[in-house]
Amino acid sequence: MALYTESLLEREPGLSPRTRGHLETIQRAIDDVAKTVSRMREFYRQREPQLTLAPVDMNQLVGQVVELTRARWSDMAQQHGISIEMRTELAPNLPAIGGAESELREALTNLIFNAVDAMPNGGPLTVRTRVVQGSPDSSQEAQFVQLEVIDAGVGMDEQTRLRCLEPFFTTKGERGTGLGLAMVYGAVQRHSAEIEIDSVLGEGTTMRLRFTIPATPAVDAADSGTVRIISSQRILLVDDDPLVLRSLRDTLDADGHSVTTADGGQAGIDMFRAALARGEPFPVVITDLGMPHVDGRKVSASIKAAAPGTIILLLTGWGQRLVSDGDIPAHVDRVMSKPPRLRELRQALAHCLEAKS
Repeated sequence: MALYTESLLEREPGLSPRTRGHLETIQRAIDDVAKTVSRMREFYRQREPQLTLAPVDMNQLVGQVVELTRARWSDMAQQHGISIEMRTELAPNLPAIGGAESELREALTNLIFNAVDAMPNGGPLTVRTRVVQGSPDSSQEAQFVQLEVIDAGVGMDEQTRLRCLEPFFTTKGERGTGLGLAMVYGAVQRHSAEIEIDSVLGEGTTMRLRFTIPATPAVDAADSGTVRIISSQRILLVDDDPLVLRSLRDTLDADGHSVTTADGGQAGIDMFRAALARGEPFPVVITDLGMPHVDGRKVSASIKAAAPGTIILLLTGWGQRLVSDGDIPAHVDRVMSKPPRLRELRQALAHCLEAKS
């Protein structure tokens, strides 16, 4: 679905502002889920994942999260006869902070969900941004962007307030995992930020996050430059997931490539060998790693043995981990996280073809 969303946003200039806005919201949600899953995998590893910092407009992020969570605080609440009034109080000309946008969106989403759960009878829920001087825990008079989520809910006693950031601690019984606020705390720590909780039983809770305003603004390198769409290539796609095959095929077809799909590893090897025997080799093969019986490692080894010059891109949900661990399988030219982004897919193809030429 990620590739379809990106393709629509790029190739359909006539979309209405409403439709384009909805697609951009879907795209952000898909990206955030993928990055959340990646961080959950890292949770069980010893080393801390590195953050890539980029400029984050907290006011813009608040607007995105309010829209992303609308179903929870508006539609679902109304279905239960509850009215929650979402209020946003955003400081004008708020300076950007350096952060990982998907992590901050996830943190704010968790704070809003927690606030909604704390208001079984409804009431006002306020998300506020402002610039503040210094902080109780800072030794110097630095400037901070402060983000507050204020509910009028049941509040917490002192013991709960002191423990609510602990992993797996929950007051929601079977409905709660105890990971929401723990993930917020993890994001705060990774951003070298501060978190403060004010709460009174029966009067509500204020969750307050403070982020240092960088002396030198962060630079967003992710969007720098353009990605060249390469000339038409014959590409073999190998995967056992028909939805992945279809979305990749449609996306690469739209870029002008000639695409053939193979359902599973052995089918991919057989199809490649048959094409090679006909004198019509595939210069590029994109294969999934995790497939039953014949996985991506076996596919890449077999294809490279038959045609060493073939470019092989390997897709896996463990892409970043394989790269950071130096565990890139032999015979593979590039490892990519699954699902791939359109820009990353084009970059990988262009880079590998240029390196080969």
